[in-house]
Amino acid sequence: MVVLAASIISKSGKALVSRQYVDMSRIRIEGLLAAFPKLVGTGKQHTYLETESVRYVYQPIEGLYLLLITNKQSNILEDLDTLRLLSKLVPEYSSLDEDSICKTAFELIFAFDEAISLGNKENVTVQQVKQYCEMESHEEKAHKLMMQSKINETKDVMKKRASELDKIRMEKGKLDKGGYSSISGPRVIEKTFSDMNISGTGFGSGSGLSGIGADMDSFASKPKGRPSAAATAPGKGFGMKLGKSQKTNQFLESLKAEGEVILEDVQPSAVSSRSSPLIPSDPITVTIEEKLNVIVKRDGGVNNFDVQGTLALQVLNDADGFIQLQIENKDVPGLSFKTHPNIHKELFNSQQIVGAKDPNRPFPSGQNETPLVKWRIQGMNESNLPLSVNCWPSVSGNETYVNIEYEASEMFDLNNVVISIPLPALREAPTVKQIDGEWKYDPRNSVLEWSIILIDQSNRSGSMEFIVPPADPSTFFPISIGFAASNTFSDLKVTGIHPLKEGNPPKYSQRVRLVAANYQIV
Repeated sequence: MVVLAASIISKSGKALVSRQYVDMSRIRIEGLLAAFPKLVGTGKQHTYLETESVRYVYQPIEGLYLLLITNKQSNILEDLDTLRLLSKLVPEYSSLDEDSICKTAFELIFAFDEAISLGNKENVTVQQVKQYCEMESHEEKAHKLMMQSKINETKDVMKKRASELDKIRMEKGKLDKGGYSSISGPRVIEKTFSDMNISGTGFGSGSGLSGIGADMDSFASKPKGRPSAAATAPGKGFGMKLGKSQKTNQFLESLKAEGEVILEDVQPSAVSSRSSPLIPSDPITVTIEEKLNVIVKRDGGVNNFDVQGTLALQVLNDADGFIQLQIENKDVPGLSFKTHPNIHKELFNSQQIVGAKDPNRPFPSGQNETPLVKWRIQGMNESNLPLSVNCWPSVSGNETYVNIEYEASEMFDLNNVVISIPLPALREAPTVKQIDGEWKYDPRNSVLEWSIILIDQSNRSGSMEFIVPPADPSTFFPISIGFAASNTFSDLKVTGIHPLKEGNPPKYSQRVRLVAANYQIV
């Protein structure tokens, strides 16, 4: 027996679902199906019809026909057996009306394929066909359950370790409040700029910095990475030292081996715990920072180019807070400023002087920085990009060759450049054929990191080539880029400090920095 096609048609001959099992043109099958209703007589009990070339084996199902088209040499008994199997399958997947048949067309075709293979009936039952189409696997379910149990077990272990670390920190805090407080000296009370209504010395009553926006983070944040030797060295002459247990170290080491970044919870001595490595030597520190938010298209053009800047002030002593800052900046198209509500806006707009509305109240003092001015630059184009990166993946045989090149602008010298390229899932690290700089492969996140310590006049351009197994070119995007520079687009800087009281102006230092907060090639 050879089944040419299995179809479901309406009484008028409209084909709803049809699956061909031999090479047959669309015009041919549509002609055969359209001719069938004309051949069916009324009041006949036969379930098959024959023409000169084919045989129709059919069964009415409510307002439709379930139809098999076979050659005339096929076994009619096997044809009827196949028809009965299909007639049992159709109600399992669909209601017996045109709309439902059309909605479940693919499910019906998959079921027909399980019942008929290359025109011949398979020895299967209705339940077996349903099971094959659902593709349920006991082994897969068991594997998923096993993986979920491992995940839950790991989470429980991490919670226990976290509680142990919390207990250690609490014990350390108790000891710091106890017998070691006299050694550590007086504590510095830190003031934030949001608490502006301090009686007598406040910057203003109840105004605060709540409206300045979340993007004004402090530049004087805690340093990331490995702590300095001064912070880790134990104090001499004191017999107590708090440390981690051996089990905790083993757990952290296992996380490091998997690629997690672990910040060590260093337990310094009582003396060194009170000393901060970020305390500036000058009584006044001005921090000027610009953050880049850039989205560049891989084929050229810029989706987004946004520069946001902040000027923040840190005053160590209250007596030095009675000052005004004289600033200057480069005239850049699209540059707009916003000042804190307690800053004298008219003075700033007319003379570029940053000063308080009330000259009798000083700027807040303490270890925290106070954001005073923020600005934004919009409307910049591709020619203003500090760093351009092009990626050229090409498949050759069983390998993909990826060539990446960068080109830096003459405007900036870039420090600590890291170009992160996503890779397909690999069993081993990619083969790097050529590189200007250094590279590192992160197997946990499947990312290749290209690092250049400094880009200046000597290396404004560079390239890298590596090889991976065959992969789609879109796999290598988006490319993320991180870097820093010591100058900014606005070139804003403080040129002087004017004291509001008698005496010499206090010494000050300023930090200028450009960072790539979000810099991607998509």
